[in-house]
Amino acid sequence: MDLALTAAATAQIQRSLEGRQKGLGIRLGVRTTGCSGLAYTLEFVDEADPTDLVKAEAGFSLYVSPKHAVYLQGLEVDYVRQGLNHGFEFLNPNESGRCGCGESFSI
Repeated sequence: MDLALTAAATAQIQRSLEGRQKGLGIRLGVRTTGCSGLAYTLEFVDEADPTDLVKAEAGFSLYVSPKHAVYLQGLEVDYVRQGLNHGFEFLNPNESGRCGCGESFSI
């Protein structure tokens, strides 16, 4: 699975999992939404699905459903702070476009 997390993204996920005090890791996926078609999703994983693709990270695992893997190949996830705003940023070489507000993308 060709996915990468920056040091900032890894640290934020670790903090989130520590704050929750439970969980195996994070599931990365996509959902249908917005004007461009797809949006990235992140959710906590308390119980792994046996069909998930799993990548070990620093102290947690990253889970991806096989049906989402094609959309996420080569993805880099970063955690960015800009002034009062902060959040995950997804850099996907497969994107062919994004909507004007940046909430959804197309491949």
